[in-house]
Amino acid sequence: MIDVQNLHKAFKTKTGLVQAVRGVSFTAHDGEITGLLGPNGAGKTTTLRMLYTLMSPDAGTVTVDGFDIQKNATAVRQRLGVLPDARGVYKRLTARENIAYFGELHGLDAKTIAARTARLADTLGMADVLDRRTEGFSQGQRTKTAIARALVHDPKNVILDEPTNGLDVMTTRGLRQFLLQLRAEGRCVIFSSHIMQEVAALCDRIVVIAGGEVKAIGTPDELRARAGHENLEDAFVQLIGSEEGLHA
Repeated sequence: MIDVQNLHKAFKTKTGLVQAVRGVSFTAHDGEITGLLGPNGAGKTTTLRMLYTLMSPDAGTVTVDGFDIQKNATAVRQRLGVLPDARGVYKRLTARENIAYFGELHGLDAKTIAARTARLADTLGMADVLDRRTEGFSQGQRTKTAIARALVHDPKNVILDEPTNGLDVMTTRGLRQFLLQLRAEGRCVIFSSHIMQEVAALCDRIVVIAGGEVKAIGTPDELRARAGHENLEDAFVQLIGSEEGLHA
Protein backbone atom coordinates (compact mmCIF):
# COMPACT_ATOMS: atom_id res chain seq x y z
CA MET A 1 0.00 0.00 0.00
CA ILE A 2 1.18 3.51 -0.80
CA ASP A 3 -0.16 6.39 1.27
CA VAL A 4 0.40 9.98 0.09
CA GLN A 5 -0.43 12.92 2.36
CA ASN A 6 -0.31 16.61 1.50
CA LEU A 7 2.64 16.54 -0.93
CA HIS A 8 4.10 19.85 -2.07
CA LYS A 9 6.94 20.50 -4.54
CA ALA A 10 8.15 23.77 -6.08
CA PHE A 11 10.95 24.51 -8.56
CA LYS A 12 12.98 27.66 -8.99
CA THR A 13 12.96 29.07 -12.51
CA LYS A 14 14.29 32.24 -14.12
CA THR A 15 10.85 33.80 -13.78
CA GLY A 16 10.35 32.77 -10.16
CA LEU A 17 9.03 29.85 -8.11
CA VAL A 18 6.79 27.35 -9.89
CA GLN A 19 4.53 25.25 -7.66
CA ALA A 20 4.45 21.89 -9.48
CA VAL A 21 2.55 19.91 -6.81
CA ARG A 22 0.17 21.41 -4.25
CA GLY A 23 -1.27 19.36 -1.39
CA VAL A 24 -1.61 16.04 -3.25
CA SER A 25 -3.11 13.27 -1.10
CA PHE A 26 -4.37 9.77 -1.99
CA THR A 27 -4.03 6.12 -0.98
CA ALA A 28 -3.25 3.28 -3.38
CA HIS A 29 -4.32 -0.11 -2.03
CA ASP A 30 -2.98 -3.62 -2.54
CA GLY A 31 -4.84 -5.61 -5.18
CA GLU A 32 -5.97 -2.44 -6.96
CA ILE A 33 -4.86 -0.33 -9.89
CA THR A 34 -4.80 3.36 -9.06
CA GLY A 35 -4.58 5.73 -12.01
CA LEU A 36 -3.22 9.27 -12.00
CA LEU A 37 -5.09 11.04 -14.78
CA GLY A 38 -4.35 14.53 -15.94
CA PRO A 39 -3.14 16.62 -18.86
CA ASN A 40 0.54 16.94 -19.70
CA GLY A 41 2.20 19.20 -17.16
CA ALA A 42 -0.39 18.43 -14.47
CA GLY A 43 2.21 17.30 -11.91
CA LYS A 44 1.84 13.53 -12.37
CA THR A 45 5.52 12.78 -13.05
CA THR A 46 6.71 15.07 -10.24
CA THR A 47 4.34 13.30 -7.84
CA LEU A 48 5.57 9.86 -8.92
CA ARG A 49 9.23 10.91 -8.64
CA MET A 50 8.61 11.79 -5.00
CA LEU A 51 6.87 8.46 -4.44
CA TYR A 52 9.88 6.49 -5.68
CA THR A 53 12.43 8.66 -3.81
CA LEU A 54 14.00 10.38 -6.83
CA MET A 55 12.85 13.75 -5.44
CA SER A 56 12.24 14.93 -1.89
CA PRO A 57 8.97 16.73 -1.20
CA ASP A 58 9.06 20.27 0.19
CA ALA A 59 6.28 19.21 2.54
CA GLY A 60 4.06 16.19 3.12
CA THR A 61 4.67 12.47 3.61
CA VAL A 62 4.67 9.25 1.61
CA THR A 63 4.74 5.77 3.12
CA VAL A 64 5.19 2.51 1.22
CA ASP A 65 4.01 -0.52 3.21
CA GLY A 66 4.43 1.65 6.30
CA PHE A 67 7.97 2.85 5.49
CA ASP A 68 8.52 6.60 5.14
CA ILE A 69 10.25 7.62 1.89
CA GLN A 70 12.52 10.09 3.66
CA LYS A 71 13.31 8.12 6.82
CA ASN A 72 13.55 4.64 5.24
CA ALA A 73 14.42 5.24 1.58
CA THR A 74 16.31 1.94 1.19
CA ALA A 75 13.42 -0.13 2.56
CA VAL A 76 11.03 1.78 0.29
CA ARG A 77 13.12 1.07 -2.84
CA GLN A 78 13.18 -2.64 -2.01
CA ARG A 79 9.38 -2.65 -2.01
CA LEU A 80 8.95 -0.68 -5.23
CA GLY A 81 9.18 -1.60 -8.89
CA VAL A 82 9.41 1.53 -11.02
CA LEU A 83 9.03 2.29 -14.71
CA PRO A 84 10.13 5.95 -14.85
CA ASP A 85 9.33 8.46 -17.56
CA ALA A 86 12.86 7.94 -18.94
CA ARG A 87 13.08 4.38 -20.34
CA GLY A 88 16.86 4.12 -20.56
CA VAL A 89 18.31 0.64 -20.98
CA TYR A 90 21.99 -0.24 -21.28
CA LYS A 91 22.40 -0.56 -25.04
CA ARG A 92 25.56 -2.69 -24.97
CA LEU A 93 23.88 -5.30 -22.82
CA THR A 94 21.31 -7.87 -23.85
CA ALA A 95 17.82 -7.68 -22.38
CA ARG A 96 18.71 -10.62 -20.11
CA GLU A 97 21.86 -8.83 -18.91
CA ASN A 98 19.91 -5.63 -18.24
CA ILE A 99 17.47 -7.55 -16.06
CA ALA A 100 20.22 -9.49 -14.29
CA TYR A 101 22.14 -6.32 -13.47
CA PHE A 102 19.15 -4.91 -11.60
CA GLY A 103 18.62 -8.24 -9.86
CA GLU A 104 22.21 -8.13 -8.62
CA LEU A 105 21.70 -4.56 -7.37
CA HIS A 106 18.84 -5.91 -5.25
CA GLY A 107 21.07 -8.67 -3.84
CA LEU A 108 19.47 -11.60 -5.69
CA ASP A 109 21.47 -14.75 -6.48
CA ALA A 110 21.97 -15.96 -10.06
CA LYS A 111 19.47 -18.83 -9.75
CA THR A 112 16.68 -16.53 -8.53
CA ILE A 113 17.46 -13.96 -11.23
CA ALA A 114 17.35 -16.63 -13.96
CA ALA A 115 14.01 -18.03 -12.74
CA ARG A 116 12.37 -14.62 -12.43
CA THR A 117 13.75 -13.47 -15.78
CA ALA A 118 12.26 -16.52 -17.48
CA ARG A 119 8.88 -15.94 -15.85
CA LEU A 120 8.78 -12.23 -16.67
CA ALA A 121 9.92 -12.81 -20.25
CA ASP A 122 7.14 -15.34 -20.75
CA THR A 123 4.50 -13.06 -19.21
CA LEU A 124 5.63 -10.01 -21.19
CA GLY A 125 6.07 -11.92 -24.44
CA MET A 126 9.75 -11.07 -24.85
CA ALA A 127 11.46 -14.47 -24.68
CA ASP A 128 12.55 -14.17 -28.32
CA VAL A 129 14.59 -10.99 -27.66
CA LEU A 130 16.09 -11.85 -24.27
CA ASP A 131 19.55 -12.56 -25.66
CA ARG A 132 19.69 -9.70 -28.13
CA ARG A 133 21.59 -6.50 -27.35
CA THR A 134 19.07 -3.76 -26.64
CA GLU A 135 20.69 -1.38 -29.11
CA GLY A 136 18.21 -1.19 -31.97
CA PHE A 137 15.26 -2.36 -29.88
CA SER A 138 11.83 -0.95 -30.72
CA GLN A 139 10.09 1.27 -28.19
CA GLY A 140 7.93 -1.67 -27.13
CA GLN A 141 10.93 -3.96 -26.63
CA ARG A 142 12.72 -1.31 -24.57
CA THR A 143 9.63 -0.77 -22.42
CA LYS A 144 9.22 -4.51 -21.81
CA THR A 145 12.89 -4.78 -20.84
CA ALA A 146 12.55 -1.82 -18.47
CA ILE A 147 9.43 -3.33 -16.87
CA ALA A 148 11.07 -6.74 -16.41
CA ARG A 149 14.11 -5.02 -14.92
CA ALA A 150 11.89 -3.09 -12.52
CA LEU A 151 10.06 -6.22 -11.34
CA VAL A 152 12.91 -8.73 -11.10
CA HIS A 153 13.06 -8.35 -7.28
CA ASP A 154 9.33 -9.20 -7.04
CA PRO A 155 8.12 -5.94 -5.43
CA LYS A 156 4.69 -5.65 -3.85
CA ASN A 157 4.22 -2.13 -5.21
CA VAL A 158 4.57 -1.08 -8.84
CA ILE A 159 4.72 2.48 -10.23
CA LEU A 160 4.56 3.11 -13.98
CA ASP A 161 4.79 6.57 -15.54
CA GLU A 162 2.86 6.71 -18.85
CA PRO A 163 3.71 3.04 -19.59
CA THR A 164 2.02 2.87 -23.01
CA ASN A 165 3.65 6.01 -24.45
CA GLY A 166 4.93 5.32 -27.95
CA LEU A 167 3.71 1.70 -28.06
CA ASP A 168 1.81 0.08 -30.92
CA VAL A 169 -1.71 -1.25 -30.47
CA MET A 170 -0.78 -4.91 -29.85
CA THR A 171 2.01 -4.09 -27.39
CA THR A 172 -0.33 -1.71 -25.55
CA ARG A 173 -2.97 -4.42 -25.35
CA GLY A 174 -0.46 -6.90 -23.94
CA LEU A 175 0.79 -4.38 -21.40
CA ARG A 176 -2.73 -3.69 -20.17
CA GLN A 177 -3.27 -7.42 -19.62
CA PHE A 178 0.00 -7.52 -17.71
CA LEU A 179 -1.18 -4.73 -15.39
CA LEU A 180 -4.38 -6.65 -14.69
CA GLN A 181 -2.27 -9.70 -13.83
CA LEU A 182 -0.22 -7.65 -11.34
CA ARG A 183 -3.48 -6.58 -9.70
CA ALA A 184 -4.72 -10.19 -9.57
CA GLU A 185 -1.48 -11.12 -7.76
CA GLY A 186 -2.44 -8.66 -5.02
CA ARG A 187 0.08 -5.97 -5.85
CA CYS A 188 -0.44 -2.26 -5.44
CA VAL A 189 -0.22 -0.71 -8.91
CA ILE A 190 -0.05 3.02 -9.68
CA PHE A 191 0.20 4.29 -13.22
CA SER A 192 -0.11 7.71 -14.77
CA SER A 193 -1.75 8.53 -18.06
CA HIS A 194 -3.36 11.35 -20.02
CA ILE A 195 -5.48 8.82 -21.95
CA MET A 196 -8.97 8.60 -20.49
CA GLN A 197 -9.95 5.35 -22.19
CA GLU A 198 -6.91 3.61 -20.75
CA VAL A 199 -7.53 4.77 -17.21
CA ALA A 200 -11.25 3.99 -17.35
CA ALA A 201 -10.61 0.47 -18.66
CA LEU A 202 -7.98 -0.49 -16.09
CA CYS A 203 -8.38 1.45 -12.88
CA ASP A 204 -10.25 0.59 -9.71
CA ARG A 205 -9.68 4.13 -8.49
CA ILE A 206 -8.75 7.30 -10.35
CA VAL A 207 -6.93 10.34 -8.99
CA VAL A 208 -7.65 13.31 -11.25
CA ILE A 209 -4.79 15.84 -11.20
CA ALA A 210 -4.57 19.25 -12.87
CA GLY A 211 -2.42 22.26 -12.07
CA GLY A 212 -0.53 20.25 -9.46
CA GLU A 213 -3.67 19.62 -7.41
CA VAL A 214 -6.04 16.69 -6.90
CA LYS A 215 -9.36 17.65 -8.45
CA ALA A 216 -11.23 14.42 -7.68
CA ILE A 217 -10.73 10.84 -6.48
CA GLY A 218 -13.05 7.91 -7.07
CA THR A 219 -14.09 4.96 -9.20
CA PRO A 220 -15.12 5.70 -12.80
CA ASP A 221 -18.79 5.46 -11.73
CA GLU A 222 -18.24 7.80 -8.77
CA LEU A 223 -16.55 10.38 -11.00
CA ARG A 224 -19.40 10.20 -13.51
CA ALA A 225 -21.90 10.78 -10.70
CA ARG A 226 -19.89 13.62 -9.19
CA ALA A 227 -19.62 15.46 -12.51
CA GLY A 228 -23.20 14.69 -13.50
CA HIS A 229 -22.21 13.16 -16.85
CA GLU A 230 -22.91 9.68 -18.19
CA ASN A 231 -20.02 10.09 -20.61
CA LEU A 232 -16.71 9.58 -18.78
CA GLU A 233 -14.82 11.89 -21.11
CA ASP A 234 -17.25 14.74 -20.38
CA ALA A 235 -16.94 14.02 -16.65
CA PHE A 236 -13.13 14.21 -16.75
CA VAL A 237 -13.17 17.46 -18.73
CA GLN A 238 -15.53 19.04 -16.21
CA LEU A 239 -13.50 17.83 -13.22
CA ILE A 240 -10.22 19.03 -14.71
CA GLY A 241 -11.71 22.24 -16.05
CA SER A 242 -10.02 21.99 -19.45
CA GLU A 243 -9.73 19.72 -22.47
CA GLU A 244 -6.10 20.65 -23.09
CA GLY A 245 -3.62 17.77 -23.04
CA LEU A 246 -6.18 15.00 -22.59
CA HIS A 247 -6.92 12.25 -25.07
CA ALA A 248 -9.85 9.90 -25.32
